[in-house]
Amino acid sequence: MTEMLADYFVELFNGKLPSEVIVFFISMLPVVELRGGMIAAKLLDVELVRAFIICYIGNLIPIPFILLFIRKIFAFLRDKKGFSKIIRKLEESSRDKGKKALRWKGFGLLLFVAIPLPGTGGWTGALVAALMDMRMKISLPLIALGVLIANLIMTAFSYGLLDFIGL
Repeated sequence: MTEMLADYFVELFNGKLPSEVIVFFISMLPVVELRGGMIAAKLLDVELVRAFIICYIGNLIPIPFILLFIRKIFAFLRDKKGFSKIIRKLEESSRDKGKKALRWKGFGLLLFVAIPLPGTGGWTGALVAALMDMRMKISLPLIALGVLIANLIMTAFSYGLLDFIGL
């Protein structure tokens, strides 16, 4: 799914926006995050180091806002028609993931963000941390490190570095 979304955004904006801007905005989006950003960067022939930095920064920008404001946003939307079921489902899913990830305390959150699988990443990690009442000074560095590790993994896959070293 991430590849399809990355392809979609590349086709939609290629030639209309600079490649780096496309990669940056894809990396900021929930669900696709830097996984999609790195795929898009490779499709758009963005140089590896530049793509790595753009994806990392793009993925990190929303995280402090999620940590600070998501509970207030959910509280506001919970009473709005059409949102209560969505909010309840997001909260339940995040708490379930949080219980599993936070069994190992901060290391669990780090791993949850670092392993680039569907349903994991900086956005979900920040949501889990916020809903589990983790302090920002603890959760933000763990999420930032997890995003860095995920970026290293995605760079290796997207840019064929595993082929280069013979894996």
